[in-house]
Amino acid sequence: MAKATYEENLQVDFHRKAAINLFNEVWDLMEKHDRTAEEDFLMIHKAHASRFHWGEIGEPVNFSRGEWQVSRVYAVLNRPEPCLVHAKRNFDIILDHDIKDFDLAFAYEALARGYSLSGDTISKEKYLKLAKEATAAIERDTDRRVVLQDLETIE
Repeated sequence: MAKATYEENLQVDFHRKAAINLFNEVWDLMEKHDRTAEEDFLMIHKAHASRFHWGEIGEPVNFSRGEWQVSRVYAVLNRPEPCLVHAKRNFDIILDHDIKDFDLAFAYEALARGYSLSGDTISKEKYLKLAKEATAAIERDTDRRVVLQDLETIE
């Protein structure tokens, strides 16, 4: 296997830093209580940009988490259609790459949240139940608690 060039390493480093920074900036915006309409759009753009950068250099787990965050942004903005599109994309990545632990539970959570927003109570309950069941297989107690607390926020 050929050794990466200096320029290739710079590109990988650039994409990784951009993906991480944008992901964290999205969290800051999601948690902001007095977000403006302009910041809502900024949050959408940053979430998609983070996912793009992971797509350039990441692994399937990074793609999954990026899709999950995009879905969550749309959930925060009460936009069920794009929320579900990205929740389903996340779930497909999870299944295609046999990703488990809290990522699987959060994939179910995203689907439950999206279906809740869309008014599909039957699907919401189905995925909420699957999310709760998936938490039993989460290795770390702290991760399990985070998922369970998050599930409590689904209406």
